[in-house]
Amino acid sequence: MRLRPIDLAREHGLSTQAVRNYEDAGILPPADRSPHGYRAYTPHHAAALRTFLALLPAHGHATATAIMQAVNGGAAEEALRLIDESHAQLAEDRRTLHAVEAALRDLVPPRDTQPGVTFIGPLARRLGLRPATLRTWERAGLIVPRRDPRTGYRVYTAADVRDVLLAHQLRRGGYGLERIARVLEQVRTAGGTEPLQAALHEWRERLTARGRAMLAGAAALDRYWTPD
Repeated sequence: MRLRPIDLAREHGLSTQAVRNYEDAGILPPADRSPHGYRAYTPHHAAALRTFLALLPAHGHATATAIMQAVNGGAAEEALRLIDESHAQLAEDRRTLHAVEAALRDLVPPRDTQPGVTFIGPLARRLGLRPATLRTWERAGLIVPRRDPRTGYRVYTAADVRDVLLAHQLRRGGYGLERIARVLEQVRTAGGTEPLQAALHEWRERLTARGRAMLAGAAALDRYWTPD
């Protein structure tokens, strides 16, 4: 069966140019050409397009493209490596989400923590930490206290204390500084722990949707890879 670009495009609401671009990118196998240069597609090309569109929400455009290029080029190991890396990234994202949720559940400020500002010594004593530990976290980008313009001392605001408490909980849970920095950036971007709750819910839903998309994408790729 011979199919035209418009036949593939209509099924998915695409333009014919998009279909041609996908072929040029290696997402679709090369098509035969008529004596006049017109592309002639087959059901195999239609299956390739359906597979790519199934992979998109699971892996993103760049990785989905690379997977299809590898499959169409006979590079099975490369395709599987890309899929494995995408799954590993999803697992890492889930671990980070769980870390944030656990830290927020355990976030109980010390009773003597007062609103306003504090300095490195009192804050370290309240948490049972060494001042050197807080300085290490600062160098790693976990906390960013301002400096008193007169004395040069580090000044920790209520938001800084919140970040220190979160970092302390996550370190106790065995998390590395790089992952903790990502967690705290999520908190700061959300504007605090209360808005973060809604963001965490949305984050979890996105991860769930991506995981489901990976299942659908894997099924589509398996059908394309092993046609009847």
